[in-house]
Amino acid sequence: MLGVALATIQQELGLSQTAAHWVVNAYLLAMTCLVALGGKLCDRISRRATASTGVGLFATASLIAGLAGDGGWVIGARAIQGTGAALMFPAAWAMVTRAFAAEERGHAFGIMVTISAVFMALGPFAGGLLVDHASWRWIFWINLPFCAAIIAMVLLAGPESADADDAATGTAAEPAAIGPLDLRGLFALLAGLTALVTALMEGPNWGWGSIWTLGLLALGLALMALFVTIERSRTLPLIDLDLLKIPTFTGGNLVFVAFQFNKITVFVFCALFLQDVMEFPAMTSGLIVLAGTVPTFFTSFLGGKAADRWGSRPPLLLALAINTAALVCVALAMALENTTGVALALVFWGIALPVIAVPARRALMGAVPADQQGQASGVNLTTQMFGGTLAMAICGSLLAVTGSYAVVFATNAAVGALALAAAWLLVDRQKPGGNPP
Repeated sequence: MLGVALATIQQELGLSQTAAHWVVNAYLLAMTCLVALGGKLCDRISRRATASTGVGLFATASLIAGLAGDGGWVIGARAIQGTGAALMFPAAWAMVTRAFAAEERGHAFGIMVTISAVFMALGPFAGGLLVDHASWRWIFWINLPFCAAIIAMVLLAGPESADADDAATGTAAEPAAIGPLDLRGLFALLAGLTALVTALMEGPNWGWGSIWTLGLLALGLALMALFVTIERSRTLPLIDLDLLKIPTFTGGNLVFVAFQFNKITVFVFCALFLQDVMEFPAMTSGLIVLAGTVPTFFTSFLGGKAADRWGSRPPLLLALAINTAALVCVALAMALENTTGVALALVFWGIALPVIAVPARRALMGAVPADQQGQASGVNLTTQMFGGTLAMAICGSLLAVTGSYAVVFATNAAVGALALAAAWLLVDRQKPGGNPP
């Protein structure tokens, strides 16, 4: 909904183009930096408690964002929303992973993605409807009843389940080791990513050769190097970098960087193109973007079934190829200012989207030990949200410098092609219903 509403929020609150992009990226940056902590809390404390706390924070921030009188309040509330999401998303994936046996997880993830696809499909149209006939503030307030229902369901669900594989074999995984939280690593990650993203987003305004841009880039790179050093030296790191030694896990995470990169680009910059260049109202723009979201409702379930039957690799590679080709077509259609071409290309983009997510997540989550599922989901969501953060920073800067949405989507297609190469090289073949070797 936010992608469709962003142009109206920018106009009503008098935001610059960069400030408007911060409304999106404040959420993504907060989630990127904190989602690994959310995964740790799942393993250390409770998946249910972590999920409930995250949803509560998300609801509170949604209320504040809807009441905001200026851009600073909206951006701050979005950062709190991202903090809440950083807690609830890894908890959700860990709960599903623990509840289902390995041969059923693709199906389970498919159902989960199908549910989210319903809301993703409704989002652009609902957002446009609210903006044109009520107020952009309702795109935040509409979250409140859903958040209340989620908290009630989590609290009423009964005891947390043991791992389904453990139940089948009569064994139990060793509990995750408990120790002090890696606050030094958390600070280095938060400060490093914030510096890098700020430099990339503000570079067009400050100048790429300015002392502020170069200084923040240097500081961000130094802090990220420090983060890696800290993590390598700790027994219980915030992010277990050793997980990246597993090829399937690394390949799956690279796919998710590209997955979130192109998803954020479509939802934000496609909606902006339709309103800024084609001069469509918000609701019409939402209907056109809907062309890309409706197919996800049908293919998300099929993606899980295909992964369980043939393994994760074949459907993943096919979907990445279709996704990249569709983004190339979007770029060409935007260069020609052809709305029909954009809509048709988005249909194929939407068909492929969940068939990327479900097999990739099935592969990478199945590649790690059972007692590290929360940590694995935290690492996965860190890399995924980093892709979205990177998308806003890079594509926002490209748009500011070139003024061309076609260039933005050509870059998006190039990222998709890199993801296809990474999946081909790193994601292993699997036997139907089996775990990655």
